[in-house]
Amino acid sequence: MAGKLGALALTLFLASLLVFFSRFLVPGDPVSFLLRGRKPSPEAVAQVTEQYGLDLPPWQQYLNWVTGMLQGDFGRSLQYRQDVATVIGERLPVTLGLVLMAGLMIAVVGIAAGVVAALNRGRVLDRAVLIGLTTLGAIPSFVGAIVLIAVFAVQLGWFPSFGSGEGGLDTAYHLVLPSIALAIVFVVLVGKVTRSSMVDQLDREHVEVATSRGLKRATVVRRHVLRNAIGPILTVSGLLVAGLLVASSIVEAAFGLAGVGSLLVQSVDRLDFPVVQAIVLLVVAAFVVVNAIVDLLEPWIDPRSAAGAGAR
Repeated sequence: MAGKLGALALTLFLASLLVFFSRFLVPGDPVSFLLRGRKPSPEAVAQVTEQYGLDLPPWQQYLNWVTGMLQGDFGRSLQYRQDVATVIGERLPVTLGLVLMAGLMIAVVGIAAGVVAALNRGRVLDRAVLIGLTTLGAIPSFVGAIVLIAVFAVQLGWFPSFGSGEGGLDTAYHLVLPSIALAIVFVVLVGKVTRSSMVDQLDREHVEVATSRGLKRATVVRRHVLRNAIGPILTVSGLLVAGLLVASSIVEAAFGLAGVGSLLVQSVDRLDFPVVQAIVLLVVAAFVVVNAIVDLLEPWIDPRSAAGAGAR
């Protein structure tokens, strides 16, 4: 446990170094953005530089940034002239709702497709599922978003095509199409991993023994196949977190959602470094924490993994 926590802390530390100092490699001057449209005097430039701490050595800027984040202060947005935490906090619920809904779709559809394909291995249904997954995997998120809007929003009028609604069920209703667009590619990955893991377990000796004892097929699949196959599925699910958060920017732009993803794109375009740094570090932190949780859950779900680790 201590080793995993230490690795988590080291990963976050290295990520913070990379995120912070990479801004010095980006062309463009934040002072010029802050004073855009003006002909600033040297005094004005000096004042803005001092106000945002840009006159300090890079290492001191980093220490101030990290110390502030540990206290909940992510700095001040150059674009909105507000605290970064406030700017992100206003948009975070939309992105979390989008990612959670897409994640639920990925888990249900992806695992179901993989299970159906594995239990019908070599048959027509197995080939149909694999062909369907391969076809979906070739559809980029932005193309999927355009098709969904054209068919279900414009032509059929079943769902709205723009905005995130007014909260509650209305927001969930507005997020249905964006969630589907975001989930499409990731359903393919989870479905194929589930099928591969299930097929591997179906060929194991303990499954044959359980079947020969007269247990019902559903019981064998649930207790001896799916439970033992869940490890790789969990691992892939942990890896999908960062992908969902990053891909959400494309979907949010297509559906006009004011989320963290669209905020990241705008901030990169406008050199709003404090916002970019905070969002990227939050994505990295979410990825690391979720994978740490997956590592903790795996021995509980499959005790053999813990036994194997102990044997090594």
